[in-house]
Amino acid sequence: MSDGASDRIPFLDLRPGPDAADVRSAIHRVLARGWFVLGPEVEEFEAEFAAASGAKHAVGVGNGTDACFLALRAVGIGPGDEVIVPAMTAAFTGLAVLAAGATPVFADVDPETLTLDPQACEAAVSARTRAIVPVHLYGQAADVDAITGIAATHGLAVIEDCCQAHLATAKGVPVGTQGAAGAFSFYPTKNLGGIGDGAVVTNDAATADRLRQLRNGGQTSRYLHAIAGVNSRLDEIQAAVLRVRLMFLRAFTAHRRALAAFYRELLPESAVAIRERDPGHVYHLFPIRSVRREALQTHLARAGVDTLIHYPVPLQAQPAFAHLSPRECPEAMRAAGELLSLPLHPRMQTGDVLRVVEAIRAFERGTIHA
Repeated sequence: MSDGASDRIPFLDLRPGPDAADVRSAIHRVLARGWFVLGPEVEEFEAEFAAASGAKHAVGVGNGTDACFLALRAVGIGPGDEVIVPAMTAAFTGLAVLAAGATPVFADVDPETLTLDPQACEAAVSARTRAIVPVHLYGQAADVDAITGIAATHGLAVIEDCCQAHLATAKGVPVGTQGAAGAFSFYPTKNLGGIGDGAVVTNDAATADRLRQLRNGGQTSRYLHAIAGVNSRLDEIQAAVLRVRLMFLRAFTAHRRALAAFYRELLPESAVAIRERDPGHVYHLFPIRSVRREALQTHLARAGVDTLIHYPVPLQAQPAFAHLSPRECPEAMRAAGELLSLPLHPRMQTGDVLRVVEAIRAFERGTIHA
């Protein structure tokens, strides 16, 4: 949070906030107990996060990529299968599909919301398609109704990538609960951020049981490995910290939404905000589109406003996926050249938003910071 006009407005502020004392107490509690992996803190957090997410089960894992990859494996996705993924997302969504042994197939995005375009998704379905991974991008739900409809028509599993969408809803229904499972990340920058790690939510008890087995080396009992699992376990300190921060999440989400509404009210028309499809948007990020992005970013930096670009290279253009000969995704490519994420986090206040908007207006007026 900035105190005056001379201070920079950071893109994000991860310093201890109102939860600091409780976080320290939680860490000390774990250290005093001496149980550090898959213990009581994890069990309590899983129950609390499942309840907060509107799901019957939550399974803590090593990170958000593992959450997606293990969810795919838990529903039987593997070698020879294709999985449809939106082209506009972090590369880790596609990498999770590769980790499961399957092939990611990239589909273009809606030009206004940048989430998976249902028409492009359906066009990407082939005889080998077994699953769809819609990404709830920037905190906004994808068109879940349309995507689950496509999945039902073709007999496909849906694994929701909720890594940027803690507590988000789609038409009032919590994300992660309409498909087979939902993958979450607790990377420090997320709306619910720890020091890392992730979780999978599901309403299916058998899927939850398989996830618990897969994350722990495929063990059915100590030292007996029935299937080839992995080592992807949520540790006790992470769980303890996340339990504390989960208590603050609804208030922080409300503050994010208020800041986003203020941005939308004040921004000039030239700074095109991504359309809010659903009021369940939780505003993990607040990107705008500008055909003069590089010049605008330079101007804002000189004005003391930090920004980032999410994501400059869409998945179909990533070298890591070039061997797949991906199809063209023109909307994702166009957006990748225009997107600029403005600061938005719980430590910000309305005065910070005013400063950001005034700096953008100065850019439009040609009042360039030297």
